[in-house]
Amino acid sequence: MKIAVFGTYVRRPDGRRMHFDILVRDESPDKDVDTVLAHGRRYLAAKRVPAEALVAQKCCFCHVESAPPAVEQEIRRTGFAIIELQNCD
Repeated sequence: MKIAVFGTYVRRPDGRRMHFDILVRDESPDKDVDTVLAHGRRYLAAKRVPAEALVAQKCCFCHVESAPPAVEQEIRRTGFAIIELQNCD
């Protein structure tokens, strides 16, 4: 499966900047910005981070790559996957 990777940055309430990638199928409507932002807000809600901090200017398409099996399985199950990179605790 080819996936689109969206680099995402959000300012947390404690001032630290979260950095995570949102991974979706490389096809419409999955890679449409509004869909990707909705996935990001769902992830932030699970982390108890205010979702209004996520805007299109802070969630940008980066590249397309082949998904490893675990990521492919997660995308098939939920429609997206997250790779936590910085301050996602």
